Amino acid sequence: MSSFRPSRRDLLAGTAAIAGAACLPGLPARASERLHGLSVFGDLKYPADFAAFDYVNPAAPKGGRLARVPSSWAFNQNPQTFNSLNTLILKGDAPVGLTIIYDSLMVRALDEPDAIYGLVAEAVDVSDDRNTYRFFLRPEARWHDGTALTAQDVEFSLNILKDKGHPLISQTIREMVSATAQGSHEVEVVFSGKQARDLAQTVATLPIVSTAYYEARPFDESTMDMPLGSGPYRVGGLDIGKYIDYERVDDYWGKDLPVNRGQFNFDTIRYEFYRDRDVSFEAFKAGRYLFREEFTARVWATGYNFPAVTDGRVVRETLPDDTPSGAQGWFINTRLKKFADPRVREALTYAFDFEWTNRTLFYDHYKRTHSYFQNSDMMAEGLPDEAELELLEPWRGKVPDEVFGEPFSPPVSDGSGQDRKLLRHAADLLSAAGWEIVDGVRKNAEGETLSVEFLDNEPTFDRVVQPYIRNLKRVGIDARARTVDASQFQSRLNEFDFDLIVRRYSMSPTPGEGIKQFWTSPSADVPGSNNLSGIRNPAIDALTDLVINAATRDQQITAARALDRVLRAGRYWVPHWYKGTHDVAFWDVYDKPAEKPRYALGVVETWWLDADKAEKLGKGA
Repeated sequence: MSSFRPSRRDLLAGTAAIAGAACLPGLPARASERLHGLSVFGDLKYPADFAAFDYVNPAAPKGGRLARVPSSWAFNQNPQTFNSLNTLILKGDAPVGLTIIYDSLMVRALDEPDAIYGLVAEAVDVSDDRNTYRFFLRPEARWHDGTALTAQDVEFSLNILKDKGHPLISQTIREMVSATAQGSHEVEVVFSGKQARDLAQTVATLPIVSTAYYEARPFDESTMDMPLGSGPYRVGGLDIGKYIDYERVDDYWGKDLPVNRGQFNFDTIRYEFYRDRDVSFEAFKAGRYLFREEFTARVWATGYNFPAVTDGRVVRETLPDDTPSGAQGWFINTRLKKFADPRVREALTYAFDFEWTNRTLFYDHYKRTHSYFQNSDMMAEGLPDEAELELLEPWRGKVPDEVFGEPFSPPVSDGSGQDRKLLRHAADLLSAAGWEIVDGVRKNAEGETLSVEFLDNEPTFDRVVQPYIRNLKRVGIDARARTVDASQFQSRLNEFDFDLIVRRYSMSPTPGEGIKQFWTSPSADVPGSNNLSGIRNPAIDALTDLVINAATRDQQITAARALDRVLRAGRYWVPHWYKGTHDVAFWDVYDKPAEKPRYALGVVETWWLDADKAEKLGKGA
């Protein structure tokens, strides 16, 4: 079983991909040259006249339906239910996948770390100082109602998202000074000069919304009004909280562009919503939906023995996942006084027996997570090298001494489930932090009890939490788990109303402005931000700036490793586990390109229905 709760993995590679530009190598020396694509370090795989991305089948047939449950989501989207069709604000719970109805100025190539290419914008000019970008729009761009998508729509969209958009957007694009239409087909975007290297790319990949649509309704309110988009799909049928269909737009204006050719092949993409994982799996076995990414190791190891698997109607595959696995774990809310001391937080880490959990509950399916940049070359290992030390030295005496040695890694237990040595160390840490045993529980000098509540929105994770709770009680912590409904969970998450909470974030292969949302001081108290631990640390802030403003990829890797050391020294989370693969199962009605895009699963974008297989199985609709 896994606690996978990704943030924005398919759309923007986890919020880390939502980000800026400054001194970009590879860009023109003069503002008169128009570019067909942008990359943080100037590397573009595809030339201006490319026909299609290498990871697609340009001749893929259109038709049929992809029916699935959510495996990633963005902004205010909720994987268990929905009550709003406005996904670009904090308020409400939107359905997963809703961003597919919107186009953007440019779009990511899923086989490159950070490159983007023209969609609504056919080209972009960059000023000498890299602070002004002029996007030249395709005159054929259209909304689904047939009206023209203009520069005025782009101006409205970028400015309203900065002013009233979801905090993951508005906080990320703070250094965008203005977006101004220059006629109907040109937009000038100006940055402050303090922006991160990839912020222009973030802005270029944000959803474009209709000015006319929002003349009749407030942007920042939840609504079930049908949204107006311009993308490859529109909202189709839905049953609130149960399912939503996205229907392919036959006359989609951009269907023949190189960035879209061979993609978005299903007539309908349906997301089914379940509040219980076991119920969801039973629905898959019955063929209610046809594609599933499996995040429960127990089910992957023991559950796929039903007749449809045995006779070949359901296929299981393990596909590579080359994205940095990022941070998964129990995030500790350091805003609370009881978690202010890092020794208390370290004690929580020592009480969790991963080795027992992995063997007993996960069938040895996972490896232990150590780093915020796990499964990437940005992860710190061993002693810091000379380049890392150069970045860390200014912080000597202001960060823990361990930063200059081996990075902190969670302990390895004896696998018993209650390793006495590790629990004794946890108890010693709590005593040193002023929490002594009184009447069987830990209390501080003020007589307050050290309590820990694990907040979740489904009971499936109890199998992992309850043994952990028993260990915490063994060292005197009053620990318990609480399960709340999906909407209450999201509200408490947004307002940081929790002790410990499970989350998983994937990092972009090229970290940008968006990583500030995970751990920098300005994001600590912004409702809805990804800084769940409430981290406020000047060294982390400064090193984050170095990561996102690095002049070369090598410099970025060095800065990320230095940052990782300081983050891990803070004991801000109890690290979980990871695997560098996608475990997927699907009814055998689909086909796909020979190789998946390196940095995405690519099912929605690149797969298609095999009509012959679907007819044979009676699942063509």
